[in-house]
Amino acid sequence: MTQTAPLPTRREELMARLAEPCTYDMAVIGGGATGLGVALDAATRGLRVVLVESHDFAKGTSSRATKLVHGGVRYLAQGNIALVREALHERTTLLNNAPHLAQPLPFVMPSYKLWETPFYGVGLKMYDALAGSAGLGPTEFLGRAETLKLLPNAQPDGLKGGVKYWDGQFNDARLALALARTAAVHGALLVNYCAATGLIHEEGKVAGLVCEDRASGQSFALRAGCVVNATGVWVDELRSRDGEATGRPARPMVAPSQGVHLVVDREFLVGDHALMVPKTADGRVLFGVPWLGKVILGTTDTPRHDLAREPSPFHEEIDFILGESARYLARAPRRQDVKSVWVGLRPLVKPPDDDGENTKGLSREHTVLVSRSGLVTVTGGKWTTYRAMAEDVLDKCLEKSLIKTPSKGRTAHLKLVGAQDMPAGGPRICDEPGLHSYGSEAAWVEAMPDGGAVLGGGLTRAMVRFAAQYEYALTVEDVLARRSRLLFLDARMAASLAPEVGRLLQEETGMDPQTEAFAALAQHSLQLPA
Repeated sequence: MTQTAPLPTRREELMARLAEPCTYDMAVIGGGATGLGVALDAATRGLRVVLVESHDFAKGTSSRATKLVHGGVRYLAQGNIALVREALHERTTLLNNAPHLAQPLPFVMPSYKLWETPFYGVGLKMYDALAGSAGLGPTEFLGRAETLKLLPNAQPDGLKGGVKYWDGQFNDARLALALARTAAVHGALLVNYCAATGLIHEEGKVAGLVCEDRASGQSFALRAGCVVNATGVWVDELRSRDGEATGRPARPMVAPSQGVHLVVDREFLVGDHALMVPKTADGRVLFGVPWLGKVILGTTDTPRHDLAREPSPFHEEIDFILGESARYLARAPRRQDVKSVWVGLRPLVKPPDDDGENTKGLSREHTVLVSRSGLVTVTGGKWTTYRAMAEDVLDKCLEKSLIKTPSKGRTAHLKLVGAQDMPAGGPRICDEPGLHSYGSEAAWVEAMPDGGAVLGGGLTRAMVRFAAQYEYALTVEDVLARRSRLLFLDARMAASLAPEVGRLLQEETGMDPQTEAFAALAQHSLQLPA
């Protein structure tokens, strides 16, 4: 795809298209990684596609990842070779298709026991072997001095050596946005802040959906030959509605698990290498990842029985992350050092006889189900394999004759918006935020009014205007949480910029930018339970 002018995303035009009479080939509910991947795959095959999202694209789990594009070192330890091999292949695909948003990152695993370096090193050499030509760099056995050179902030007491290996990192929310915008370039209609309020059934079969514009309250009935439920941890709600309408109750298939992340300044982990602890005191994995000028510490894996849109961390999760960080960092971050905290809910798929209490034993692979009414549900998986998940969904839809298209998937080598004619080198994802997140569209951003007017935290007035005109942004949260990532990096700074961002958005869209609601959200992002 040759670089062209950005496609406008004016709200009034999107709603006018939504109101037009049309029978879509596919309607997708859910604008996270999975739903957007499905919409893009379907649109590139020539299908008429509509996607509706009740909040903003990647508002939920898909903007709250650990920011890693990985083959699944943990799954290798579990002996799941097929999953690792697929993820490594998809890692390469993602790095190639969105080089401005996904890039290689070196990791160092420090060893504090003599057996750790050879034990984990051999496993990571197997990881290299599975990657083959798709490898990002060789695994290296490190001595004590080499480990401290790459991780100057590592706890030196008792350090024996380490292992260096390679994986990738990415900007999850902006990748979701790139998927949405690329799907739109290929003809898909995508509308955020438009909630699916019901399904249309005819003769026991799903024939479309009803959705409501959250801004105006206007309802739309969308007819579609195939409806895909890609709502992440919330898939069971829609499955339940489908079951009630057809008299076939659906058993819940998702057991939510939450992962907490803390963000601190780079002074706690300087350099461009990430820290990986393969087995903490309670058997979990701990990462310290340089990202957009800060360091992400996490994560946890805790069962959660509610489905809050803004879940809060449990006090024991905060204690775990800070406590384990203190074991591996020379200077331990304290609660007052935390710049932001966020929580993501993972949709772990449970077998019929599992009550979901032990999330470590639940499937992290994706699942595609088709109900008797024809509702297609997809959930599980991880960001790295979003594209393969989308292909599986389309294959299942073809198998069940829900869509008709002779073409095969075309996304394996499809450059996403912003990835065309990318210059070599330049800033990386671990560097301070700036225009590098826009890839080849950086020149378009700079050409906007107020192109050089900096607000703070790498955000300019031009970026706000670009977000409103070309990136579906309607609210202050859209801009400060997902178009820029400032809420995830420094919640206090984000709160301080909110009034000016709101003013610019209202000027561009004429809509209420929800500035006060963002102030409450920023406060939530700073609250650590005692």
